[in-house]
Amino acid sequence: MENKVSSQMLKGTLTGCILLLLSKEELYGYKLSEQLEQFGFTEISKGTIYPLLLSLEKRGLIIGNMRPSDNGPKRKYYSLTKKGTTEKDAFLEQWKTLKTNVDQLIERTEFDDDKGNYCGK
Repeated sequence: MENKVSSQMLKGTLTGCILLLLSKEELYGYKLSEQLEQFGFTEISKGTIYPLLLSLEKRGLIIGNMRPSDNGPKRKYYSLTKKGTTEKDAFLEQWKTLKTNVDQLIERTEFDDDKGNYCGK
């Protein structure tokens, strides 16, 4: 079975991940996409990243600044705003709660074999 995350499951999570990456350094779209790939987000198309960046910018969570590039045309570098930092912090808290709850559910409902022998607590 392919280990592909559904687009529905990624909805919202990807936004939080972008905010997390931008909290560490300013990045332009393609570099951001490469960073996401390093963390296993290999199925995210560039056509998904740029609309998200535009949406985050419109919501005032990030700001983009054009800068010269060593290799060609100018690039738009994105960084977090104060509002973006607050949103990133909220995402982290929500993610931790969700992760804990899902981990607990999995732990208590997993079966140890195909015969349905319960291995939870």
